[in-house]
Amino acid sequence: MPQHFVGLMSGTSLDGVDAALVAFDAAPGQLVAHHFVPFPEDVRAEALALCAPGPDELDRAGAFANRIAALYAEAVDALLAQAGRPPVVAIGAHGQTVRHRPERGYTIQLLNAALLAERTGLRVVADLRSRDIAAGGQGAPLVPAYHAACFARADRHRVIANIGGIANVTELAPGRAVRGFDTGPGNALLDLWALEHLGSRYDAGGAWAASGRVVETLLSALLAEPYFALPPPKSTGRELFHRGWLDRFDVSRAAAQDVQATLAALTGRSIALAVQRECAGAAELLVCGGGAHNASVMRELAAALPAIRVGTTADAGIDPDWVEAMAFAWLARETLAERPGNLPSVTGAAGPRVLGAIYPP
Repeated sequence: MPQHFVGLMSGTSLDGVDAALVAFDAAPGQLVAHHFVPFPEDVRAEALALCAPGPDELDRAGAFANRIAALYAEAVDALLAQAGRPPVVAIGAHGQTVRHRPERGYTIQLLNAALLAERTGLRVVADLRSRDIAAGGQGAPLVPAYHAACFARADRHRVIANIGGIANVTELAPGRAVRGFDTGPGNALLDLWALEHLGSRYDAGGAWAASGRVVETLLSALLAEPYFALPPPKSTGRELFHRGWLDRFDVSRAAAQDVQATLAALTGRSIALAVQRECAGAAELLVCGGGAHNASVMRELAAALPAIRVGTTADAGIDPDWVEAMAFAWLARETLAERPGNLPSVTGAAGPRVLGAIYPP
């Protein structure tokens, strides 16, 4: 009989909780059901505020960790009700990243995992990034190991691009070690700009970006950010790519829709440049995450990579919206089996490590 695991993901896009129920009778598992719980506006605002220094952070972080646990529990309950409440071995829970500082030896994903175990009555595997950082790694990205389990083919050189708030790529080259790293901003800056100028949490389908034109001088200045030229392993987050970073480039001088078009080009071209520099010879790029639905970003990718077929993970049989949540179900499974979940070739850790902390039901 297949074993069922739940994967829970709330990422740097700050849009809500992705919940996936995955049945494992063989790797990499089958998506049985999925559910999304949007963040209330106050939760989104507090998550964003906690990404930067502020007053009374310890108390606010503790309260926020409880709130995230409650939203995660709500997502699990709805997910399992939808699926007929099959027995679940464990939950793999990411938590909400508010600080990612591998250069200082820590990463913080807020979640009261004990409360989540109490509310759901299920075993919880959480804090999945810290052990890799303790071993000298970046702690991110972690999904390349799952990408390899799902998408690696002996006859095909593939790259998987996960475009969430931050974008990352995984190189799957036959006969070579899996590689992966964060390329830079995915949806984070696009969503920030859309909220400021449209009052919407995101630019649906990239339509607003499509109404503008790319400001090439601005794009060149943005792409001069030193992070883009760093060799992997590397990871990043809102610590670098935030509103203050944009302000350095005097973006308000351009029309708002042109800035949005330029930010879409920044996401697409920074990924493309990373693929050209680090994944030479790739024949196929498959996109997952929310960015897969942004037609402007997808057009930029295709235009910048004319020799590579660009599609989404749906072409390989997995809905792009649920790959990352499924990855955290898979990581929980690996943890309980005492198998390493990190890839040192991706994160730069000293070696393979079993990840996470386990909270009994």
